[in-house]
Amino acid sequence: MKVRIPVPLSGGLILSYRCTARCRHCIYGCSQRWSGDWIKEEDLQAVLSNLAGKIRPAPWGRNSIGLNEGLHFTGGEPFMNFELLLRAVEIANELKIPSTFVETNCFWATDDRKTKEKLKLLKAKGLKGIMISVNPFYLEFVPFERTERAIRIALKVFGRNVIVYQLEYYRRFRLYGFKGRVSLEDYLRIEGKENFLRDVEFFVMGRAPYMLKNLIKNLYPPKSARYYFNTPCITPFLRSLHNHFDNYGNLVPGFCGGISLGDCRRLDELLSEGIDTLRYPVISYLINSDFQGLYNFARERGFEEDPEGYLSKCHLCTDIRSFLALNFDFPELRPKEFYTHLKE
Repeated sequence: MKVRIPVPLSGGLILSYRCTARCRHCIYGCSQRWSGDWIKEEDLQAVLSNLAGKIRPAPWGRNSIGLNEGLHFTGGEPFMNFELLLRAVEIANELKIPSTFVETNCFWATDDRKTKEKLKLLKAKGLKGIMISVNPFYLEFVPFERTERAIRIALKVFGRNVIVYQLEYYRRFRLYGFKGRVSLEDYLRIEGKENFLRDVEFFVMGRAPYMLKNLIKNLYPPKSARYYFNTPCITPFLRSLHNHFDNYGNLVPGFCGGISLGDCRRLDELLSEGIDTLRYPVISYLINSDFQGLYNFARERGFEEDPEGYLSKCHLCTDIRSFLALNFDFPELRPKEFYTHLKE
C-alpha cells in the first residue's frame, strides 16, 4: 500500500545538527557532539530546487515572515557555518523561495559591529528576516546580553521581520535583569518550578522527557503506554506545514526528529510515488494512527515499557523508536545520531 505525502508548503532546512548548545528541551537532540556533517552544496541546491514553487509566502506577502510560514534555515546552529548559511540564502533567493528567515541562538552576537555586519550581509543576499530563540534552556549556554544585542540590531536591519521566540521569556529575563549565562537551576530559584512553563509553548518530546522528567512530571503526570494507545498525535503526522529537510537528505515530518519519510533531494519523485508502507513498518503504524500496533511490534522484538511511565505520547513514541533504531536497522529511523545523542 502506498500513501501520498502532502506537498510541503512551509518548513525548515537543517544545515547541520551541530550546535553550540545542548539544550535540555531540544526536539532534535542537537549538540556539539554531533558529527560535523554540514549539508553539501550539491544537496543544498537539490533540496532548495525541489522546494521552489512549493513553499508559500507568509499571509502578509513574500517579503514578510511567519513562524509557520515560508522557509527557515536552522540546525543545530546555522551561524556556526556562516559561509554555508550565506550560500543557502543566496540559492533560495535565486530560486525565488518566499518568506525566508534564519533561526538562531545568538551565540555569535559578541559585539555590535560584527552582529550588524552579519545581519546586513544576510539581508543583502536575500534573507527576509530572523527568528531569535529565547528560553531558559538556551540561557544556560548563551549570555543574555548577546540575545539582547541581536534583537536590538536585528530590528534595525529587518524591521518588523524579527520573531522573538518566546517573547514571554524575553520579557521575564529583562525583568530579572539577567546578565551572562544563567543555569536552569538558578532560574528556577527565581521563577519557581511551578511557573517557568506558564504562558509559553512547550513540547514534551525529543530530549525534554529524558532531561527534564523530574522537573515537569507534576505538570505532565506519567501515564502507562496503554493510556496513549488511542490518543491522537498533537499535530497530524503527515502534514503540509512546518516540515523539516535535513543535511542528510531526510524529509522529517513536522517536529518528529529521528523519522525520515524519504529523500527530500528527490522530493518530486517522493511526492509522486508516495510511501510504500509495507517497506517501512514504523511509518506505516504512525500514518495509520495504530499506536498500539507499533507498541506490540516493538514488544515482539524485545522492547520493555518504562515502569515509571511516559509524560506524553511523543515520549512513548520516541522511546519505542529509540529501541528499534539502536537495535535494528529501519531506514525510516534516521538520522541514527538523533537516537545516540538524545539522552546525553
